Amino acid sequence: MILWFRHLPEKSLDVSEWKPFIKNDFFRTHYMKLVYLLMVIFFLAPEWFGERFTSITHLPLILIIILVFIIHEIIHIFVINSKGDISLTFRGIFFWLNTNAILSKKRFWIFMSLPFIALTIIPAITSLFLYGEIKSLILFISWFNLVISSSDIVNSILILIKPNTSEFCRGYYRV
Repeated sequence: MILWFRHLPEKSLDVSEWKPFIKNDFFRTHYMKLVYLLMVIFFLAPEWFGERFTSITHLPLILIIILVFIIHEIIHIFVINSKGDISLTFRGIFFWLNTNAILSKKRFWIFMSLPFIALTIIPAITSLFLYGEIKSLILFISWFNLVISSSDIVNSILILIKPNTSEFCRGYYRV
């Protein structure tokens, strides 16, 4: 079941068995500041490299942005849809998915990484074989998804650090 813009009921986890996903208190407290910094860096990167996406000005960029965001979230949902309930929630302009499902390390890493791979890495590689306006469009899609994947990138790295037998649920993990 997918709950739109509502929180899932809290799942009780035995804290003697489940550890916080981010152990370091400082990093856990300032996690979103790191994500915002990463977003700003990714947002400004095209300017630093001299790319301004000026060749795609006649395309409806806001529509492309909305479409990329929706596809990004659908990919997340596709990975965990059969595992448990899902909630799409938001605060301000930031959206995120929650699930009560217990996910293996592999599935959780795929959940976090697949939208980044499918909408940033693959289009960026594909753009090497394209030219003109279509190349700019593909690079724009790749760039925008990179910006909205900032938290996913950090989480994917943190998931890889955990032991292979780890299971994850609601910001906690157990081995």
